[in-house]
Formats: sequence, structure tokens, C-alpha cells
Amino acid sequence: MEVRDDDGVREREVRRPVAVGHVVHAGTDGAGGESGDARRRAAEAGRRRVPGGFFIARRLRAGMSGALEDKRTATRLRILVEIADRQPAVSQGEVAEAVGVTSQAVSEYTRQLVEDGYVEKEGRSRYRVTKEGVDWLFQEAKDLRRFADHVTDDVLESVQEDAALATEAVEAGETVTLSLRGGHLHATPGDAGPATGVTTTAAEADEDVSITGFEGVIEMDPGSVTVVQVPPARSGGSRTVELDRLAEACADADVVVAAGVEAVVSLRKADVAVETSLAAGEVAAAGAARGLAAVVVATTDLVGRVTDALRDGDVLYEVTEAARVAER
Repeated sequence: MEVRDDDGVREREVRRPVAVGHVVHAGTDGAGGESGDARRRAAEAGRRRVPGGFFIARRLRAGMSGALEDKRTATRLRILVEIADRQPAVSQGEVAEAVGVTSQAVSEYTRQLVEDGYVEKEGRSRYRVTKEGVDWLFQEAKDLRRFADHVTDDVLESVQEDAALATEAVEAGETVTLSLRGGHLHATPGDAGPATGVTTTAAEADEDVSITGFEGVIEMDPGSVTVVQVPPARSGGSRTVELDRLAEACADADVVVAAGVEAVVSLRKADVAVETSLAAGEVAAAGAARGLAAVVVATTDLVGRVTDALRDGDVLYEVTEAARVAER
């Protein structure tokens, strides 16, 4: 079963967001402006498997690891990993044995890695991975992890079962129409909708029911995250926050989370209900993946930690100006 936005199903990649001022964009061109591809990708709603929810296709093609595309890149990656693990004293024989190639091949790959600036030779049999080499390893590892997630979350899970909330009483083996409400999958008896499944358990209304045999498409608008900054206590904290403006910023959100004591106190003063003050970035990213609008109210000192989690979740987000404070 796929999930698509209102413009239709599509494969795409969202680049790792780049902060520009207080607004985060999907990507930039070489001059610092937003690139056409980045704008296009930012406008498209991606497809992936919602954690703990239904199945959607995860982006792969543009972000595919080079190690999965050709054997030479895979060998190059493995040799660089072995060098990083053994540095600075690196035995080419040990590397060859670990990778399963000849010592001559290791020598050739190492020479190329040095030429490319990924490895620095410090002396006889002494090598060290450079910053560029570490960056490449991180990128390849991230792409490999995405592929592994795709296999386990999309491919393997798609032939198994998932859970939904029953809107009415259902029996096992009954065909149900699937819909997304409040970030959760709902099952309604009948096959009137664009996406259907078959129950494997019985359930009363508002109970959880197991679903398999997914078919069709569920339409989902992309979720969003807004990060609202609150000054740290040393700069006045919650005492300087314009509570009316804070409440207004959270009014239309499906999910409001807090990061930092100052944020918790500010929201309490503004009489805004908070889902949690733990793992705020991760919770907001999960909500956006389910099509929800999330607001993270964060102490300025913790904004970086929050946005790291949002980037890891490939979520497009905006950070408001830190000027949402009362004039004193």
C-alpha cells in the first residue's frame, strides 16, 4: 500500500536541510540560494513508512549509496573502513584478508584514496583517514542505513501485518477501508475507499485491529514542523516571552512539544497543552511523517539538538526568529 500527497505518488529525495538565517530550506545552490531541484523536492511530499503505522515508499534512488551501485565503490568503502579501524599503523595484508582481496588491490585502492584526499600517508605502513574521508564514510553509512530501513520497513513489512483503529465493530477476515486520521491508521468496514485491507483479528469500535492484504493509496498532506525559540533563563527565560504570541503560534498545531525547562514553563504560563518534553525533535519528526503539523517550543540552547533530529527524519522545518519576547 502506498501513500501519496494531493499531487500524486512520486519518488523524490529531500536533501539534508541547510539553515539560512532563521529559516531552514531543503537545499541551496553553490551561491547560497535555493536550487531549483531543492525547491522542487521541498514542494513534493515524500513517501516512506510511518513509524509504527502504515506502509509508504521511502526515497532511495537519488540518495542510493555508491556501495550498492558498483562493486568497486563497495570495495573502496570497505578498505577505507578497515584503514579507519586500524590507523595509524595499517597492515595492507590484514586489510586484504578482512576485505577478501589481494594485497596488491589494497595497495592500489589505498593509493587512489590518498590521491582523492580521503587518506593521508604519514610514513611506511602508516595512514590516517582525513576529514574528507570521514565525511564520505558518514554519508555512505547513512545511505546504507536508509537502504536497510527500506528493506525492513517497506519491503519485508509490506507482506506482514499492521495495526489500525477500528471505527466500528469488525470480524476477522473482513474487508475494511483504510484512512489516516490524527496521524493514526483507521479501519472502517467495507471497500468504499481508495485503500483497503483485510482484518486478521476481530475488534470492537475504537479498539486496535490487525490488518493485512493492503491495496490502494491513502492520500496524505505533508506534515510540517515549526520551531519556536524561547530565551534561556540567564536572559530572562519565560519571564520575557509574549505569552499571547506563543499561544497563537501553537493554536493550529496538531502536536506541541517542549525542549528545555524554559520552554515547559512558557507553555504552562500560556496555557498550552504539551504532548511531551522528552525527545522533542524526534516526536515532532514522527508527527510530521504522519501528516501532522507540529510545533516545538525550545530553549535557544537546545534548538540545534532539535533541528538535528528533524534533519535526521528528513523533515522540512522552519525556525522562528528569537524575537518573540516582550519589550522590557
